[in-house]
Amino acid sequence: MENPIKKFTPEKKLFLSLSLYYAAKELKTESIKKFHPELTEKEIIEKVKRIFLYARS
Repeated sequence: MENPIKKFTPEKKLFLSLSLYYAAKELKTESIKKFHPELTEKEIIEKVKRIFLYARS
């Protein structure tokens, strides 16, 4: 079975990867808001920024 992503244009691959990245950031932001309601919006943004800056796969 061939991977259909191999047939995508580079632009389509970039669009999909950026979509996944921003969706992951949004989910992480909402998760932090839920589990840390005491944090301000600025603190949440900084926390998410740090998490994604130091993320490893």
